[in-house]
Amino acid sequence: MTDFIPVPRRKHDALVAAAFLRRGFQADEVAPAVFLCAEAARHGVRPHIALRALFTDHYFGSATGGCVPGAEVEVVPSRFPSSEVWNANKKFGPAVAYRAIDRAIELADKYGIGQIAVDNASPYLWGAGYVMAAAERGFIAYTQATSPLAEVAPFGGNRPTLGTNPHSWAFPTSPALGFPLLVDWITSNIDMHRVETARRTGKSLPPDSAIDANGQVTTDPHRVHALLPFGTHKGYGLSLINELLASFIGGSLPSLRSRLTENPKEKNTATFFFQVIHPEALSSSNFANGRSQLDNLKHVLADILRGNPDATIPGQLEADFRFRSDEADGLLFTRGEIDDFNKLAESLGQPPLHED
Repeated sequence: MTDFIPVPRRKHDALVAAAFLRRGFQADEVAPAVFLCAEAARHGVRPHIALRALFTDHYFGSATGGCVPGAEVEVVPSRFPSSEVWNANKKFGPAVAYRAIDRAIELADKYGIGQIAVDNASPYLWGAGYVMAAAERGFIAYTQATSPLAEVAPFGGNRPTLGTNPHSWAFPTSPALGFPLLVDWITSNIDMHRVETARRTGKSLPPDSAIDANGQVTTDPHRVHALLPFGTHKGYGLSLINELLASFIGGSLPSLRSRLTENPKEKNTATFFFQVIHPEALSSSNFANGRSQLDNLKHVLADILRGNPDATIPGQLEADFRFRSDEADGLLFTRGEIDDFNKLAESLGQPPLHED
């Protein structure tokens, strides 16, 4: 932790808000994005701090027409009371996603389960942030989305036609563990940010993570033509699930997503899917030894960890970083991140995020 510098959250939030407001977003759209970026930093999730969020918006959002500041969400008529479909009309992803998870919680609280399918969206950034918010309110939650670009080749192929396509699950385990259990992964071995970092630093990539233009596996970041799914056919199948579900929702051809196309009738936007479950809706009330649902959860987790002293529970690392951030009374950034934030502040005429 000595490599990190604490920054007051209010200073971070003010700078990030100024950056998004300058791009034409409305205050009610900016607030969810600022909160999401701050929570990513608070939990130590470097790929989703504000610098990356602004980068994503620049290349796939407000600067390219992939996102429309001030757009209104349209709820599509449906005959299913616990399920809704939304046309986001290219509204800012985080603003749509927080609204969607809140609505899914409302539905789950009433019907036991609620789901929201979102079409025509811009990237929602850190999916785990939304489901973790639901878990902290006592619900089981899942989300998946299609990534901005097709950068991953299907198993056995060499043309990138899939996104890195994340999946995120969160469980309300705070009463048992002190934090929500969080399972969050992309379906490729690495993301393109890792490739860019390796190019910049002169490092090699992990084995079996990327292929070159000839379809040969490479660890040279300068030769990367496509990324590979993790676990060969297993990661491929999980990535394919995102694309198939998107096709049912309204998503179009993944190889054209976020790219200009000669066919104006094709869509190039992302889709999201949220599902929230009330724990009571799953209970059989038939737990061993007369245990309650919560007590049964505690026993199951203890049994999994018994005899495995070095094992960790998914979400533990994020929870530990959150504790350290709160203990430092600020958000923790590296020197390099601070320098980039200060450059951003200078370009906006704002105070620097941190001064030595």
